[in-house]
Amino acid sequence: MNKFLSASVLAVALTLSAGTSMAAGFNGPQNLGGFQGPGLAISSVAQALSYSDDTPVVLEGNIERSLGDEKYLFKDASGTVTIDIDHEDWRGINVTPKDTVVIQGEVDKDFFKTEIDVDMINLKK
Repeated sequence: MNKFLSASVLAVALTLSAGTSMAAGFNGPQNLGGFQGPGLAISSVAQALSYSDDTPVVLEGNIERSLGDEKYLFKDASGTVTIDIDHEDWRGINVTPKDTVVIQGEVDKDFFKTEIDVDMINLKK
């Protein structure tokens, strides 16, 4: 009798649990997709330097050298700008000055300087 009662309680608990999960919209592993379409157009360094603070940008060019403290000199055909790449944003990518990269980030403008705060960096394919 105890085994039957335990099995019944377990079956009811599993049914309620499954019903709650279904009601909450959980149906197992799902593809966590996102927007599929055009994004930001690639800007030049010269254009980015003219944008307002916090404007999102995508730049394509080369990292010329390290300036220390997570800052680097970035160059494209239109000029150079200091970029700030946090250690975790490298995601294991190794880059030399000969590698062309695409960076995504925001313009960081204050009274004395303009930099790009990089959120993502990828090697150009």
